[in-house]
Amino acid sequence: MPHDLLRSIHGPQDLKKLSIDQLTQVADELRGMILDQITRTGGHFASNLGVIELTIALHYVYDFAYDRLIFDVGHQCYPHKLLTGRQDLFPNLKQKGGMAGFPEPRESEYDLFSVGHAGTSISCATGLAMGDHMKGEDDRHVVNVIGDSSIVNGLAMEGLNFAGTLKRQFLTVLNDNGRAIGDPQGAMAQYFDRVRVSHTLGDIKKAAKNVLDRIPGGGVLEEVYHAGGRILKTAIATDHMFEHFGHVCIGPVDGHDLPYLVDILTEIRDIDRPILLHVKTVKGKGFAPSEQDPFRFHAPKPSQFKQTLPDEMEVSDCRIEKKTAGKSFTNAFSDAMIDLMRKDEKIVAITAAMPDGTGLDKVAPKFPDRTIDCGLCESHGMDMAAGMAKAGIKPFYAVYSTFSQRALDQTFQEVALQDLPVRICMDRAGYVGGDGAPMHGFMDIAMNKVFPKAVMLAASDEPNLRAGLEFMRRYEDNASLIRYPRDTVPTPVQEDVPPFELGKANLVRPGLSSTPDLAILAYGFTVYTAIDAARQLESQGYDIAVYDARFAKPVDLELVRDLTERGVKLMTIEDHARIGGFGSSVLEACNDHGLPTDHIRRLGHPEQWVRHASRADQLAEVGLDVPGVVRSIRAYLDSGVSLPASPSINSAAAT
Repeated sequence: MPHDLLRSIHGPQDLKKLSIDQLTQVADELRGMILDQITRTGGHFASNLGVIELTIALHYVYDFAYDRLIFDVGHQCYPHKLLTGRQDLFPNLKQKGGMAGFPEPRESEYDLFSVGHAGTSISCATGLAMGDHMKGEDDRHVVNVIGDSSIVNGLAMEGLNFAGTLKRQFLTVLNDNGRAIGDPQGAMAQYFDRVRVSHTLGDIKKAAKNVLDRIPGGGVLEEVYHAGGRILKTAIATDHMFEHFGHVCIGPVDGHDLPYLVDILTEIRDIDRPILLHVKTVKGKGFAPSEQDPFRFHAPKPSQFKQTLPDEMEVSDCRIEKKTAGKSFTNAFSDAMIDLMRKDEKIVAITAAMPDGTGLDKVAPKFPDRTIDCGLCESHGMDMAAGMAKAGIKPFYAVYSTFSQRALDQTFQEVALQDLPVRICMDRAGYVGGDGAPMHGFMDIAMNKVFPKAVMLAASDEPNLRAGLEFMRRYEDNASLIRYPRDTVPTPVQEDVPPFELGKANLVRPGLSSTPDLAILAYGFTVYTAIDAARQLESQGYDIAVYDARFAKPVDLELVRDLTERGVKLMTIEDHARIGGFGSSVLEACNDHGLPTDHIRRLGHPEQWVRHASRADQLAEVGLDVPGVVRSIRAYLDSGVSLPASPSINSAAAT
């Protein structure tokens, strides 16, 4: 569909010039533009369609060039970005040089934080409100939008608890679409279901006056009430759970009724007490397939639209991309878990609202009683796993590497400190491509290797993933953690891999002689980068051996000692930060046991933020692709000195 009116909006100031009737056309054009783009590049879809009217109304009523706006998680920010001057970046969504898929302050002053994790918005907004108050800028309105079941996150509850003590304007918009990334979980989801069916939208309580007498600042609201705030009178809720957090609760109201949203936001904008506006929306609104199956269309690939676009919604010049050939590590994990759970009835699989992303959506139908989605609460999931392990169950917790960070304290206190065998399976380890810096899994080794008796594994391919999971099934001394990337599993160099043996590496490509020029100790997926680099270097006259390290904790000290005594130079490679990573573990082990380290070099993520691009581009940017590894090895072997500690773009992070 044409986007004539939308194209004329270069910022919220242009939006404010339009009539209320024209705003509906803007909403239609936003839906068309987002649909058109996601069919080309993929990206977050259903969540963005659901907040279009809400986003338009917020920008129409507030001035976020001065006021404050924070989105929770951030995957519903596309309408916001398109209304704030970034339509030119949209064609390259999540690609290098294009629009980030999450809020990004480097793009615009309208984005205050670069975010991608759930539950953070209310606390950050509370800090902004307090900071502005300290500077005498209480006229800056503060608004945060939280939804997709992020409200159940523990941090969101902590933020609401403190925000309720504020004595100034503060608006939390609860975007209640009855959905999360997966099915919403827990008692709070059931509560919202009851609220949605037991109240008429926009007409919650006739006895609104009663609540005004009871809430903090009720006198202020009573004055507004008697002044004739028609919308406010009919929308105040007296029995909403968040009333007990010190918030004036309004709604639920219809989140797709633009005139109504503009009216109610206008009435509550300047009330100097914390307000929670409960907005009922439809995830995937305006595109029938995504309304019917919002989980499938949460973040679809372009190919998913091939069979779902109705005839009347053809997309001009739609470049449907072919699905990448091959099997993903996520699918390999699903298949391995199904086989493992058939083998061992004590195994339980856990996810924190990411059944599709972690592959447990394939496991759940086969083992519905042993597959648990605990909701968007990673910390709770870890402690729940600890309790299960204490009871003699074998929990496997499937979680993105970046989200495992949110449960670090629980991994410490309730798992590692208690010597409990919780198995943590970290998907999306390393660089993740278009989701960019907020989602990179670059610190899981550094975080967890400090725990006594915990073991850390990495899977280089599907046979090694299966072998690693089998090792974890049998390991009972403490936590065990395995990492694997957002990538396609390579064709294995060894179909029948040896079983994982604690702290032992596996030789996958012998050198040409007993004393090769260099031995590469590659951790995880980088084994195949190392193999390809070794082949190229062999054709150039170098003798390179490649080992699959398998363990970052404990490292194979006997292998390192043997190579050192034979005079073989070493290079470690990992898709993880160099600081605290696998290479650091090798250096630490050598230091602890009196082995020299001047012959060891490390390749890994440099100390810099790597922004959204393809995963291949990100690896190339920091020299972790095959050409980059070849350059680094040649530089080391030819000169005998390391590369600069602070690499420039297109040079490896080696030292």
